[in-house]
Amino acid sequence: MPDERVQAAIANWGPRFTSQGVDYNDFVRTTSGVERWADWLDAWCATAKIHAGLAKEAEEKGWSTSAGEAWVSAALCYHFAKFVWMIDMAKYRSAADDAVAALYRALAHLDPTAERVEIPFDTAVMVGNLRSPPGADRPPLVLLLPGLDSTKEEFFYWENVFLKRGLATFSLDGPGQGETGYTTHIRADYEVAVSASLDALEKRSDLDMKRVGAVGVSLGGYYAPRAAAFEPRIKAVAPIGGPYNFGECWDGLPSLTRETYQHHSGSTDQASAREHAFTLDLGPVLSRVRQPMLVVFGKLDRLIPYQQAEQVAAEAPHATLVMYENGNHVCNNLPYKYRPLVADWTRETLLNVG
Repeated sequence: MPDERVQAAIANWGPRFTSQGVDYNDFVRTTSGVERWADWLDAWCATAKIHAGLAKEAEEKGWSTSAGEAWVSAALCYHFAKFVWMIDMAKYRSAADDAVAALYRALAHLDPTAERVEIPFDTAVMVGNLRSPPGADRPPLVLLLPGLDSTKEEFFYWENVFLKRGLATFSLDGPGQGETGYTTHIRADYEVAVSASLDALEKRSDLDMKRVGAVGVSLGGYYAPRAAAFEPRIKAVAPIGGPYNFGECWDGLPSLTRETYQHHSGSTDQASAREHAFTLDLGPVLSRVRQPMLVVFGKLDRLIPYQQAEQVAAEAPHATLVMYENGNHVCNNLPYKYRPLVADWTRETLLNVG
């Protein structure tokens, strides 16, 4: 019988794995062999190495598309090996670095125009991946903001949803996230990271920076509205599965999530992490969000109570709430519903900017 943490990871995040591109058979095979949470990272890294091996074989044969697809699979497995695994931070960092390297090898095959963008930020450097639709002339831009345990390495197929609709994407590892999180911690004022990113991207001539949207998933569903409240360059905002006040959700969160938040917030213990979580509060700023907002939520969300989404939509001046009655956290069990909706709404809203 798997231990409580393995069971929690499978129950809370299983649909997320497959909606982000992990093969269902890999998910079943890998998780069915894990009895102890301590063994989770090694099991997923072993699966990642299978895909990395296939990628290298395809590269040797000159099969570029197959190599790229296998590298994406490897990147996802390395990412999910460590996503809420706080047991051995040296092994965590190794898996994270492998995920980053695998994704860049994938992009070299599948989207060689993709760019790694490094942005000075306080005493650190933020990292994001910029992709543009083929042949597009100055496309609108969508900022894709991860949550607590997601990173840009998880977003390849999510990016493709927007790229197919003629929108460029910038997947950002902000404070406390991914590569940027190696030297920074979670900040309630996430708008400073978004503003720094827009400042850097505005210097380019190949993007329509008068048409910028922000889409955030999970805790990114706090970051996106927060950024929109202070950043007028954002013209459309879509939080998916985000909280109104993260601290109010704390006691109902899985232990894995609370431990991950403690680490990424730089908190010394659970009590201080809980206190920090209360600083992630949209209440004081929602009235400032003048942009159109699409709030997407699943009523069966196990992490964030659905009433939080109702509160966000009620207090933002121009918000529309889409509540899926049978949706889970970030509606990852309904990707065929929420993903086209968010991408089409974002495209339409940005193209209608005067």
